[in-house]
Amino acid sequence: MIEITKDNFMEQRYDVFRKFSRQLAVLTAGTMEDFNSMTIGWGMLGNVWGHAPGITVYVSPSRYTWQFMEKYDLFTVCFFDESRHADVMTLGTISGRDGDKIAHTSLTPVALPGAVGFREAELTLLCRKVYGAQFNSEKVPPQAKEMYKRFLPHYEYIGVIEDAFGKL
Repeated sequence: MIEITKDNFMEQRYDVFRKFSRQLAVLTAGTMEDFNSMTIGWGMLGNVWGHAPGITVYVSPSRYTWQFMEKYDLFTVCFFDESRHADVMTLGTISGRDGDKIAHTSLTPVALPGAVGFREAELTLLCRKVYGAQFNSEKVPPQAKEMYKRFLPHYEYIGVIEDAFGKL
């Protein structure tokens, strides 16, 4: 098992296509005193504007976490193994507007510098938001235009990965 640190994060091999489509990912924004988390299935890892490494996540403005993404400059993306499937799905189906949804899981929030992660995550990315904007529904592909007839377009957030930790 390899210990992931900020220094060796970029040297590791990741199946980036599975990170969001098949692995369990949780986006969290806020501080220990004021945060919200949600399950995410859309995201990208890479480089932009000379920032390396970077991550892009997408949040619907209807999600409670969107308010936290707008309010705070730091966020985390935590990846979990399959044993945490029920916990991660709970974070995607119960709204933080309705109470403490973390209490419905076995996950343990941990304080990070200016952000929140989870002790049980196998990989945590601590990110600084460098860009955020809402999709222009007129410029998205046809299948997305159909979706945005029913929902407000998602916001795209690009973050610079400032720290990484976990185990591979």
